[in-house]
Amino acid sequence: MKSFSESYKKAGVDVTAGYKAVELMKAHVARTMTDSVLTGLGGFGGLFELDLTGIPKPVLVSGTDGVGTKLKLAFLQEKHDTVGIDCVAMCVNDIICCGAKPLFFLDYVAVGKNVPEKVAQIVSGVAEGCVQSGCALVGGETAEMPGFYPVDEYDLAGFSVGVVDKDKILDNSTQKAGDVLIALPSSGVHSNGFSLVRKVFNIEKADLSTYVDSLGATLGETLLTPTKIYVKPMLSLFEKVTVKSVAHITGGGFYENIPRSLKKGLSAKIKRADVKVLPIFDLIARTGNIPERDMFNTFNMGVGMIACVAKEDADLALSTLKAAGEDAYILGELVEGEEGVILE
Repeated sequence: MKSFSESYKKAGVDVTAGYKAVELMKAHVARTMTDSVLTGLGGFGGLFELDLTGIPKPVLVSGTDGVGTKLKLAFLQEKHDTVGIDCVAMCVNDIICCGAKPLFFLDYVAVGKNVPEKVAQIVSGVAEGCVQSGCALVGGETAEMPGFYPVDEYDLAGFSVGVVDKDKILDNSTQKAGDVLIALPSSGVHSNGFSLVRKVFNIEKADLSTYVDSLGATLGETLLTPTKIYVKPMLSLFEKVTVKSVAHITGGGFYENIPRSLKKGLSAKIKRADVKVLPIFDLIARTGNIPERDMFNTFNMGVGMIACVAKEDADLALSTLKAAGEDAYILGELVEGEEGVILE
């Protein structure tokens, strides 16, 4: 017999809704299971057996993040099955920058009111993100917090752990002038800069459902497009090419993220005309009258991830990524200097 508290329900917390949410999400979670997962949902912790075959000096790599105010777009459109992909992506895309393979993921969903069907939709997106990145959803938490969140809103955060052999951790110490930067296109705004996006479009009052020719979709659909997950293409690249560094282009855009991946004394030289900017960014800049420098310092501008390789490895890197489904292209090169990013 399941526990039940009438007093707790009167305070706004329905524990039976929590039980139903777990039942509804089980099928989604099952999609992510791997042979290393030793427990199902319901325990106090998720058990994961490490397979260290071929990893003589294992190093665990962790990452955590949320979806941010992009969730407002999900609330306004009452579409909750994609933001979980964003949550996973923001964690595993960081982990891959170290050269690590994500192993497992946990999510945390805090709701104003537990509507089991909505929670299950959220978790379905988390599960899809885990499938795309090859990691297992080993557990999570759903917290009903009446009076803290509005009844129709929620927050979503996640945490992931990966593993890499110590000798294969990406090392930018071998970078030198002339190395090539390879761009992996983004799927859109991803999950950063949405406070500015919401201000530009006055999102609470915006028409999100009208088709926009330049976008090839509605504004709402375009903005809610989930963050691309780069794990599998990058793991393929690591097998074929010596990658010197990887930069995940998130909040802070080019100017903050690219320098984080560079050896001291080197800068990234990029031709502005070579950046394949997505139409949504042109629309944001035009609508908000935002200077180009601010755009490149806030958004990914159509480039979700950048890999640095030796010039002689560039062709193999491009062909490997394209074989993995990425329309990758050469974005620029490394030059001597302390500027960080030179965008000409």
